[in-house]
Amino acid sequence: MTPEVLLDAGPLVAYLDRRDSHHEWAKEQFAALRAPVLTNEPVLAEASHLLRKVHGAKAAVIAFVRSGGVVVPFRVQDHAAEVESLLRKYDSVPMSLADACLARMAELQPGSKVLTLDAHFSVYRIHGRRVIPTIMPPRS
Repeated sequence: MTPEVLLDAGPLVAYLDRRDSHHEWAKEQFAALRAPVLTNEPVLAEASHLLRKVHGAKAAVIAFVRSGGVVVPFRVQDHAAEVESLLRKYDSVPMSLADACLARMAELQPGSKVLTLDAHFSVYRIHGRRVIPTIMPPRS
């Protein structure tokens, strides 16, 4: 079975906003991915908020979901205790709700990788021990 890719807001925003400094990198990543990628609703909300001034981009976020290229299997309510624990643990990093949900998803999906621009993922741990594997642009 192919490891799952867990999608963070940053690469989605970069893919949909041609002015983003990571746009070309994001295009390459999306072209190489095997659909579907998994995410959570806080990621979609964060991406939509960040894309609020990019014409048509908010609808494009939902179009990815509607097309099946992005699947949202995670319900915050089902994992509220674990998500709350992660938010408390990494409060000083800081950790967003979207990141906490992705970290929890990584715990639930062994072998998965988070597609992200967020360097905080190098601090977060799966079950408090293992670094969360990521797909990130090279640091300049």
